[in-house]
Amino acid sequence: MTVRLLFFSVLKDLTGIDETTRSLPSGATVADLLVDLYAQWPALSEWDSSLLTAVDQTYVKRSEPLHENCEVALMPPVQGG
Repeated sequence: MTVRLLFFSVLKDLTGIDETTRSLPSGATVADLLVDLYAQWPALSEWDSSLLTAVDQTYVKRSEPLHENCEVALMPPVQGG
């Protein structure tokens, strides 16, 4: 299956891109996707404990299954001012 990835804030700086697509096996979860991304961009793993993830604009846990053509957003923690 193919998913669309969006990177925000410092995560965009770490990857050098703001958007890409990724092919994953059927039944993959957010956690599976993160393992794949950390292999390509090891610096992302430094954000692992505080990373926010959303699938189709809804915040989800890492156990969330992904589906064909879903949009996955990866964000650092929200900061107030």
